[in-house]
Amino acid sequence: MNETLFTQIQRLFERTYAQVGINLEDCIIDRARSIQLSKLAGASARELNELARTFLRHAGDQLYVGIYYSRWLIDQLERHDPRSGLSDSNIRSPVVFVDELNHALLAALQFKSGQRQIASEEFARNLELQAQVDTYLVLLLFVAFFRKTQRVSRTDRRWLRFHLFARQCPEAFR
Repeated sequence: MNETLFTQIQRLFERTYAQVGINLEDCIIDRARSIQLSKLAGASARELNELARTFLRHAGDQLYVGIYYSRWLIDQLERHDPRSGLSDSNIRSPVVFVDELNHALLAALQFKSGQRQIASEEFARNLELQAQVDTYLVLLLFVAFFRKTQRVSRTDRRWLRFHLFARQCPEAFR
């Protein structure tokens, strides 16, 4: 049986960092649950992406994780599987997909190591920064795979950085 994209990326992150000890695919929630959790999160949920969201809550020594991917995002990934190639037309979906998976995995690893301040701005900022780096590296591996024997070019790297970081710093790509 073929592994899902989710499982493959989770394993890649676990080889990079550490085993999280759970299959994060079991933490995927549907739209109805995402709406419920967004209401519980209150005003802070307005800042979350509509295409995908990671919800974190801890009670005692337990961390509860919910990962939501919109039907549209899943459809895009199924129609244009990034394991078959990356292009201008399909790059946004894997970026969002990998980003949320990374949030869940790193939050679980940090929680496992004793970090309990998951509601702090610093925790969220650090998760976001690390997810940007990790998403770049994962997608760079995809690009390298498609290049086969050729090296990843400067143009490939610039293209990927543009699609990942242009929103935050558009003047860097003019």
